[in-house]
Amino acid sequence: MAIAKCWCLVENKTGVKIGVRPPQGSDPWWGLTPILLLLALHADASGLERLKQFVSGTQNGRAEFTQTTLNAQGKAEGAASTGTFEFSRPGKFRWEYRSPFPQTIVGDGQTLWVWDPDLRQVTRKKLTQSLGSTPAALLAGDNALEKGFTLKEGGVSEALEWVDATPKNTDSGFEHIRLGFGADSLARMELQDSFGHTISIRFNHLDKQPIFGVNTFHFTPPAGADVIW
Repeated sequence: MAIAKCWCLVENKTGVKIGVRPPQGSDPWWGLTPILLLLALHADASGLERLKQFVSGTQNGRAEFTQTTLNAQGKAEGAASTGTFEFSRPGKFRWEYRSPFPQTIVGDGQTLWVWDPDLRQVTRKKLTQSLGSTPAALLAGDNALEKGFTLKEGGVSEALEWVDATPKNTDSGFEHIRLGFGADSLARMELQDSFGHTISIRFNHLDKQPIFGVNTFHFTPPAGADVIW
């Protein structure tokens, strides 16, 4: 779509077409105009456009993440958490917290599982009931984001294009979510709860063609674990 827009822009504004030999005596930079317009158009992609491109163009993914929490005064609370995030649209995902406290969150397309090994406790919910207005819907859901969120442009900050997402379901656990996109893909996610706490997640090394194990999006409660429905 970006190329089509650029073709239209070049033809309407300059009257030339890509591939046409420039007239004799013309500016030597003339031939670079279409390329520069293409680059400028790509660079000016809005946050909403990049969100739509991420959802429609990234079917699978794996990334490392670092998560920090700030209180209402903007001060850090606790140690930063690190781990990996994997997803396969629609509705399958896996958050694996490695440090400082291990935890596993798995969505298998039908059920949401949360495993806390320190407590030996598993929480289980139906995915169809718990995904609609949650952060997981923005990261691993389908193209119908407007069903669960009110979306608007969030401006440019820290060299990222931002999208503001307000959950339509008040039971989602968060009042406000922001997604920050870099030149390549999703780079940040910020979630604010009703108490003013902000969870900030930085994504690194996103692999858009990962090879998943057969049990990546499958979870079986460990023997002896308490399962809460």
